[in-house]
Amino acid sequence: MSWFALRRVAVTALGAVLALTGLGHVSAASAAADSDPTTVSDDVRRVVFVGNNWSGTADLLDPTTFKRLARINVIPDYDARMQEIATNPYRLAYFLAIRELIGEGNDQFVDDMYSSNDGRLVVISRPSFGDVVAISLRTKKIVWRFAVAGVRSDHMAVSPDGKRVVVSASTGNVVHVLRISDGKQVGKFASGGSPHESVFIDGGTKILHASIGMVYSPLDDPALDPTKQERVLQIVDAKTFKILRRYNLRKALDERGLDDVSTAVRPLTLSPDEKKIYFQLSFFHGFVQMDRRTGKITHVRRLPNLIKDTPREQYLLDSAHHGIAMNPAGTKICVAGTMSDYATVVDARSFRRSPLIKGGLKPYWVTPSWDGRYCYISWSGSDSVSRISYATAKIVSTTKVGDHPQRVRNGVIRRGFLGRLGYAVASKPARTSPVSAWERPTGS
Repeated sequence: MSWFALRRVAVTALGAVLALTGLGHVSAASAAADSDPTTVSDDVRRVVFVGNNWSGTADLLDPTTFKRLARINVIPDYDARMQEIATNPYRLAYFLAIRELIGEGNDQFVDDMYSSNDGRLVVISRPSFGDVVAISLRTKKIVWRFAVAGVRSDHMAVSPDGKRVVVSASTGNVVHVLRISDGKQVGKFASGGSPHESVFIDGGTKILHASIGMVYSPLDDPALDPTKQERVLQIVDAKTFKILRRYNLRKALDERGLDDVSTAVRPLTLSPDEKKIYFQLSFFHGFVQMDRRTGKITHVRRLPNLIKDTPREQYLLDSAHHGIAMNPAGTKICVAGTMSDYATVVDARSFRRSPLIKGGLKPYWVTPSWDGRYCYISWSGSDSVSRISYATAKIVSTTKVGDHPQRVRNGVIRRGFLGRLGYAVASKPARTSPVSAWERPTGS
């Protein structure tokens, strides 16, 4: 069965589940760099966290050597969660739909992650399990767990003071705000369809948030874009969680002559003064620059499309490009050309790009290093991550990691904990739960 046909079957099945349960409906009408302090305390050391989505592991890399220091299992409660899903028909239907529609036939066990400022915890969103967990970096055990609204968790962001984490609930159309210390919800705010990217701005007093809509829908023709749920780009008060502003992206794009371009904002990044927002859009090869105050698109940077014969229905979750990060100096922008298998570095003033960087397959995220010298990029199709020099626009080094790396984040761990972790390599657990009768081999 083709991917296009498979998506139609899965979407139809998912719609049937929603109709039968009466728990929701789909209307037919309807990155920024992670913050990292320049100094850290003497009792922690810097590491780079890489989430291996399909294997349910996270690799810790040394930011200096870029070598792997340890690997941790982020699904130690696998059997309990699978038993929970297997005994709930609604959850089971969604679990299988997530695998086919979003996971390319694989379960999604780690989407995003951040370490606590004291280096004791790593907080992880686990899409297929619909939750967020904090895992002790000393014991490797789950300290707390929060089940999000709906059945799938997604991107996260941490406040500058390290006390709160926000997590998008993809099918709940809401963003939760949790205390990192104990996982208690301290607030939430509404989003559009499939809440996605969030970034703390203005010193942590506001949150810039975007939703992407139903990217797994097979209705990918530009004329059918309104059927893919509501897409929003909004600013939220980080204290009261009130929506302060929603941008009219359709109007802004139309005014720039981009009337056939989707309004689904993918990864985003900001200028150092936070006056300009740079973001990618569904199906668009390149990115746009928007003036935060006026909401106007002030520059459009198209980048090479190396897959001109590939129909839109075969784009990975509508992402032509998925990964963008400006360096702290505000002079260079690192971009992941996901469907075309390249990265490039764009000058933020002239918008000239570097030669295409071909370091692997399916680049899926970009994060600046803590010192701003490199951009880290995950090659999800090659199970590797690279660091690219912002100055030379060349790969400095590449490291093999686990199955399907996605999010890459700067973080810290307490000194002494690494000795406990060692190279505790955790492979994907054997599927022994009752769900296994429903599963097909993934080959991963």
